[in-house]
Amino acid sequence: MSDESDVDFEDLEELDMAAAMEQQAAEEPPEVVPEEARQQISARELEAVYDIPVQVSAVLGKSSMQVSQLLKLGRGAVVELDRKVGEAIDIYVNNRLVARGEVVIVDERLGVTMTEIIKSDRSS
Repeated sequence: MSDESDVDFEDLEELDMAAAMEQQAAEEPPEVVPEEARQQISARELEAVYDIPVQVSAVLGKSSMQVSQLLKLGRGAVVELDRKVGEAIDIYVNNRLVARGEVVIVDERLGVTMTEIIKSDRSS
């Protein structure tokens, strides 16, 4: 056995301290990024797609008819749709259903307000 004078207690303290710090670091939860910072990062990442045009469609309802009936329609004709007054309308972006909403009037023009976002499977 070696003599006690051969042991460097300062080195042992440093090793113990380093081990304690590693253990503490392992126990601490990961750094939490504030929501606002995440949104800023996401906004910067999306800047590349801001100028891509998309087609937005608001479907008030649908109707089926024969071509002969369609040809008989004239000015003022009423086409009955499959929706009721006040029922939500479908909002499509590039022919994909993304939301439901309601018709609103904005400065004498028709508009749509989204009331429900539809989450769909991205693989389809």
